[in-house]
Amino acid sequence: MEARRDVFQAIADPTRRQIIDMLVDKPLNVNALADNFSMSRQAVSLHVKILEECELIVIRKQGRERICEAKFEKLSEVATWVEQYSKYWEEKFDALEKYLEKIQQKK
Repeated sequence: MEARRDVFQAIADPTRRQIIDMLVDKPLNVNALADNFSMSRQAVSLHVKILEECELIVIRKQGRERICEAKFEKLSEVATWVEQYSKYWEEKFDALEKYLEKIQQKK
């Protein structure tokens, strides 16, 4: 049974997060991406492949170049997941704030 990659695996790696950050502003070819890392072009290409498999980027061929473009619709899965915990922690911090205010009033 082959495990399928998902968006959470894609963003788990700092190199892939950095690649995503670089593609927010403009599409870049793989060589331009690789120039920003102290690893081989082949290693960067592997990260790019994972991002493509997770549907966070698309790669289009332009002549001999492979141009990477951001495609961030899949990040909505992450936003939804994080939001449920954000609401939980907001409630906890609100309760803590009320408790601390109560303690301050007793002084």
